[in-house]
Amino acid sequence: MRSFLASAVIGLCAAAAAGPVFAQAATGNTASMKIALSNNYAGNSWRQTMLKSWTDITDPAVKQGLVAAAPTFTTAENQATEQVQQIQNLILQGFKAIVVDAASPTALNGVIKQACAAGVTVVSFDGIATEPCAYRIAVDFQKVGAMQVDYLAKRLNNKGNLLEIRGLAGVSVDDEIHKGMVDELKKYPGLKVVGSVHGDWTQTVAQKQVAGILPTLPKLDGVLTQGGDGFGTANAIKDAGRPTPIIILGNRQEELAWWADQRKSGYETMSVTIPPGCSTFAFWVTQQLLAGKKLPHEIQMPLLEVQAGELDAVLAKTPQGALANKEYTRDEVLQIVDAK
Repeated sequence: MRSFLASAVIGLCAAAAAGPVFAQAATGNTASMKIALSNNYAGNSWRQTMLKSWTDITDPAVKQGLVAAAPTFTTAENQATEQVQQIQNLILQGFKAIVVDAASPTALNGVIKQACAAGVTVVSFDGIATEPCAYRIAVDFQKVGAMQVDYLAKRLNNKGNLLEIRGLAGVSVDDEIHKGMVDELKKYPGLKVVGSVHGDWTQTVAQKQVAGILPTLPKLDGVLTQGGDGFGTANAIKDAGRPTPIIILGNRQEELAWWADQRKSGYETMSVTIPPGCSTFAFWVTQQLLAGKKLPHEIQMPLLEVQAGELDAVLAKTPQGALANKEYTRDEVLQIVDAK
């Protein structure tokens, strides 16, 4: 699965094709150091897979004596105040580094600054924190939005009604993907967003919200999404007795299975998201920082796109309830960051 999906990661092959890249690993001793993962939300399959990926990589690292511990801590429901308290506790508990999937771009900045002042290395990923002392790992989320718009423009000949399904309100990921869509739509005046709801990156929430807005909407030609919402959207549209528009998907197994079934009637779409294994990318960046690696505070990692020709192979290797994924080794992370 890893070797296949590695070929689907945007930019990784391009970096390799550009010439030989020699990863330079820092060798400082991190055996006595503890790294914590502070996570703001676990209410969908992406987050659950993200946490599992973290464990898949960190459990062997702990057993091999690379780090002393790497536990995860998750707040109840994207509560920034609770995550602030959580991080304060982790500082007091002596964690040498804290990897953060943040509830807000700014709400954690004060406690992150406290952590840095106490000598704790802070690395944010996915939900990014803007405090300058923290390291930030992100994909180009605006590109996620822009490439959806470009795809629909091509499929719809630059004209049609679109529904936008947004993510979790207040989280940087939602803001960035939305901005990418808005900016790209300026190129296609014939594409019109006729409705927008927050699906919270969750199939059940998306289905409920879409069902509520559908009676007010004209015929839909395409649906812009953020991941974890495509299948729920499809179900709501089907239940309403409406024709199925082109729905962008987010690599969830149930979405890919739905796409495979729809293809029997000639239906095509695209599927893209940040891989849940981004947590493993963040772990290796953090371990290398603790080992003495000099890295920029802004680090970009690749997206994971499942194209039509890859659908059957990816679906066959993606368990029910999970996502197409990419978990990173240390050398793969170093190859990417050193190439940048």
